Amino acid sequence: MKKFIENMFSLQGKIALITGASRGIGEAIAMTLAKHGAHCILVSRKIEALEVVVRQITDAGGMAEAMACHTGYADKIAALFDGIKAKHGRLDILINNAATNIYFGPMIDAEESVWNKTLDVNLKGPFFMIQNGARLMKDSGGGTIVNVSSINAITPMHFQGIYAITKAGLVSMTKAYAKELVDDNIRVNALLPGITATKLASVLTEDQELVNAIPMKRAAQPMEMAGAVLYLVSQASTYTTGSCLVCDGGFTA
Repeated sequence: MKKFIENMFSLQGKIALITGASRGIGEAIAMTLAKHGAHCILVSRKIEALEVVVRQITDAGGMAEAMACHTGYADKIAALFDGIKAKHGRLDILINNAATNIYFGPMIDAEESVWNKTLDVNLKGPFFMIQNGARLMKDSGGGTIVNVSSINAITPMHFQGIYAITKAGLVSMTKAYAKELVDDNIRVNALLPGITATKLASVLTEDQELVNAIPMKRAAQPMEMAGAVLYLVSQASTYTTGSCLVCDGGFTA
């Protein structure tokens, strides 16, 4: 049996990359990982919003930097990782949090452009983020990856079919990558948040009937997802890979 780890949630010396880190769940994850010692690379399309979060982290004594990247494009993702490799030479933690949900309505009325954009950001992007991230992790002995999916992957909500399909695909991707990368000491897991008070989910959190259907009778706050991610990337979860951690206030129970 391995020696007891005194501080199993310490991320001291780790390099962590978080996409969609300018607000909401991504911002909360970045602040939490930095609080536990990680050097956080914050990624989003617009660097200005990221710099606000970077200042919050550094003002609190943490380490963070911002890098702009549209994670819906494979070439931009490759360039991002080239920059990380040149500057840091390693990556220990990858959080695929960036997502979009641009269409709310019947799938039979959805145009191809809606499908393409949702697929690119929610599914294709994480695929190539993991592909590039895993290569860098292999060079330094391993790492941990968390894909932020959704309870829509389990139970598609009304008029969110396309979003749900991409999030279900992300769960399958998590399991497939977990099996492929296990011999490289890379763990891959997924977080499935329930209704959370973010800009992306504002149409849901304003629906009081839907919120009342949650056993806890409230939406989650972004920071309530960050602790789950901390567990999945830390030494507390060394035997956990290919798993989906549901945090939904009992909605899918």
